[in-house]
Amino acid sequence: MLRHLSHLVLAMVFLALAGPAASDSTDFGDITISNAWSRASAGMARNGAAYLTLSSAGPADRLVAAMTPIAGRTELHTHLMEDGIMKMRQVPAIDISAGGAVELKPGGFHVMMFKLTQALNEGDHFPLKLTFEKAGSVTVMVMVGKAGAMDMDGNMKGMDHSNMDHGTMNMPASQ
Repeated sequence: MLRHLSHLVLAMVFLALAGPAASDSTDFGDITISNAWSRASAGMARNGAAYLTLSSAGPADRLVAAMTPIAGRTELHTHLMEDGIMKMRQVPAIDISAGGAVELKPGGFHVMMFKLTQALNEGDHFPLKLTFEKAGSVTVMVMVGKAGAMDMDGNMKGMDHSNMDHGTMNMPASQ
């Protein structure tokens, strides 16, 4: 109980220092961040992923980093098929076109969280600080759905990352 309370206090301090929080949708200048979610972990998983939709009502921008106090390290990732094997690779940024949108989702772009400090339990929320090349930084709250949860479009929420090649492209970790 004390451990959960300390994580809650840490999250509240992080949010107070990092800026405004979001629920389902946050407008941040010309950028809108919506539908931020993660899948519940089975027990104390070491890694997890966060998904969300980024939209720009103005000029193009780039998501260049993400961080959360519940992970030792975060990276921006994508999936690619290589020799019939789905592989995950770190990317330096995720582009958002002018007036466009990009969905971070299972099987595509996502925020990979390594060395989780707590289990991701259904119904929990955690802060995720997103840093954009032009717009700056904003913190949103990520909702944890149940394992195998579905997103708003009926797509499976989350993906089992345990059997994936987590190699990276010799880029420094963002955190």
